[in-house]
Amino acid sequence: MKTDSKKHVLGEPVNRVDGLLKVRGQARYAAEHEQESTPYVGWLVASDEAVGEITTLETDAAEQADGVVAVLTYKNAGPLKPFSKPADESRFTQSRAVLHEPHIRHYGAPVALVVAHTLEQARYAASLVRFSINSERPDLLEGPDDAKVTPDSLDGGFEPDVHVKNTSQDRHDIRLSADYTTPSQISAAMEPHATVASFDGNTLTVNCSVQIVASAVEALAITLEMEPENIVVKSPYVGGGFGSKLGLHYDAILACIGARHLKHAVKVVLSRRQVFYNTPHRGNSYQSISLSCDANGKLGQISHKSAMPRAKGYQFAEATGAVARVTYDAEEIVSTHRVKDVDLPLIDSTRSPGDAIGSLAFESAIDELAEKAGMDPLAFRLCNMPEVHPVSKTRFTSHRLADCLRQGAEKFGWGNKPQASGDTLYGHGVASAMRLNMLTPSRASISLDHEGQLTVRSDMTDIGTGTYTILAQIAAEVFGAELDKVTVELGDSHSPVSCGSGGSFGAASTGSALHKACEALCDKLKAALGDDASDSAISLDGAVVLCENHTGKRKVPLTTLFDASAFPLQETGEVGEEDTSEDEQYSCGAHFAEVAVNMVSGEVRLKRQYGMFSAGKILNLKTASSQLKGGMVWGAGYALTEAIHHHTQTASFLNPDFGEYHIAVNRDIGEVSLDFIEEADYDASPIGAKGIGELGITGAGAAIANAIADACGVRVRDFPITLDKVMNQLKALG
Repeated sequence: MKTDSKKHVLGEPVNRVDGLLKVRGQARYAAEHEQESTPYVGWLVASDEAVGEITTLETDAAEQADGVVAVLTYKNAGPLKPFSKPADESRFTQSRAVLHEPHIRHYGAPVALVVAHTLEQARYAASLVRFSINSERPDLLEGPDDAKVTPDSLDGGFEPDVHVKNTSQDRHDIRLSADYTTPSQISAAMEPHATVASFDGNTLTVNCSVQIVASAVEALAITLEMEPENIVVKSPYVGGGFGSKLGLHYDAILACIGARHLKHAVKVVLSRRQVFYNTPHRGNSYQSISLSCDANGKLGQISHKSAMPRAKGYQFAEATGAVARVTYDAEEIVSTHRVKDVDLPLIDSTRSPGDAIGSLAFESAIDELAEKAGMDPLAFRLCNMPEVHPVSKTRFTSHRLADCLRQGAEKFGWGNKPQASGDTLYGHGVASAMRLNMLTPSRASISLDHEGQLTVRSDMTDIGTGTYTILAQIAAEVFGAELDKVTVELGDSHSPVSCGSGGSFGAASTGSALHKACEALCDKLKAALGDDASDSAISLDGAVVLCENHTGKRKVPLTTLFDASAFPLQETGEVGEEDTSEDEQYSCGAHFAEVAVNMVSGEVRLKRQYGMFSAGKILNLKTASSQLKGGMVWGAGYALTEAIHHHTQTASFLNPDFGEYHIAVNRDIGEVSLDFIEEADYDASPIGAKGIGELGITGAGAAIANAIADACGVRVRDFPITLDKVMNQLKALG
């Protein structure tokens, strides 16, 4: 298909094609959706208990307040299928019912929805609702020994427990046993969860902020006991998701309940505090790690045991130990996961799967063992690179981790750290990153009108990662067209069903489906051109088809090839399991960090973060780099600042807002830079791309923790590494 005369845009650092819409305020997010009639506004009344039964519920005063059109409770919100039913559905398609029963499942859960003409009226009337709850003491995970349940499976399809012994060699000369903890965390998407729903008596139209549209339709159909063909979901722009919008949550269900009840559009926007309780968060983890190696640094045993909470009625368990199973070769690998069912809000994917917090502990432990062995931590990692997957013994479709470590170290300046300055010491840290790649069933269509305009359609979403742009680039690349000749329409359930955004599978999966559709459309153009075009390169110059082969070039207007009734020409592409290898697929990378530690105050300043990554073909250098840099910043937050603090008596959060939940801000971050080792991996996907989004956070925090230890000898195993923890250890060290 490609010739030297063709324009090539794929891989280039093209600016976002939707950028102007966003900066001009023309990209409508969920809460900004405009209706023919002004939507009513719903405000939820939140439970002040974690678990129990509603015994009294008085709504008369709220119903009589100015502007109120309805107060919805478990008494009048139905019909609704009970929460998490049916059991054989996935967690994204099971019922997300709320206000379906008097039982309260967690602190902050909706007790009622007050719907009024304005937000102010709804909020005031909500304060008039009176209720009491016969409460019970909530179950929480208070220590690793509380977690005794083995989950059926882990997120990502991993088995909960693995035990393999690879050789009979005895590499136990040097041993390390250490316990690490990570706190509960929140996704912190910039756009709060919001929905505008309307119902005309037959069709429910839902404008929301969700990462996977198709499963949202299913979830609504099951929850509301409606037919899926009577539900339309639209999510063209998502202001950040990070896992918290993989499925629908209470804002969507409440808006739909209100719209169905009133047959009028209803808008529900969660406040930031409501987001903490009524959308998913990550549970805290206890990670017990045992490692051993011989005098040459070759790993003997890797043992990683994880204990985490799981929300009652919601079957989600993180693969916290996944990185310990794949990153290094070892004589023996043991990995176990245990959970305890707790009375907390939903626990689900949060800014990368278990790799994010698993790598915090595991890559810190690898550094500790390297120190015990008297080896440079970079050299230690390099001498334990696997030739095949350490557990399955299956080949990797591609594996450039060693190259990322070596080349990354050279670019970063490994070992050339600044000299101490006054009370400030400097340190360098390194960590490996391995992230599972998945090709997920996905579909996309391409159409061509008589003027040469190409239109891409898919229910795929853009969660700020650049999906609009890379799909436009793929279409423009195949047809040699200008980018402004490609229109991309996303996030509509009427469009071909895609995989959606999440798990680092979106770009490669939907991009590959689109590429197939484009190739099919090219074949249709060749067929119209005649047999002599079968081996030709096809491109578009506006409404003219350019056909080029060894005999030369010819130009044929589209309207000469097809009757007017044939337009728009359209083809749909699809990918599935048959389009990807059964071998192990991983993206990989190496993180490096430089920190400064003040020995008087214990303050840590992050000076530099650098990453070298290998993720197959890079579809857009700018958007790929932005995703990875964002992940590296989140990794810094996990290492240094972020934690939800629990009140153990009430199971509430002590800091459910951005005033006290400390996400990393500009002042917390230093220079962030990266490079790629690009190698298209066509075993992984038809377009040669692999996942990027979660690679940036995996290992980033551990590199910072390791840099702190390198600077001042302090090893904090209870994340985040705040200055009080650093100070306490500095005092202990004398």
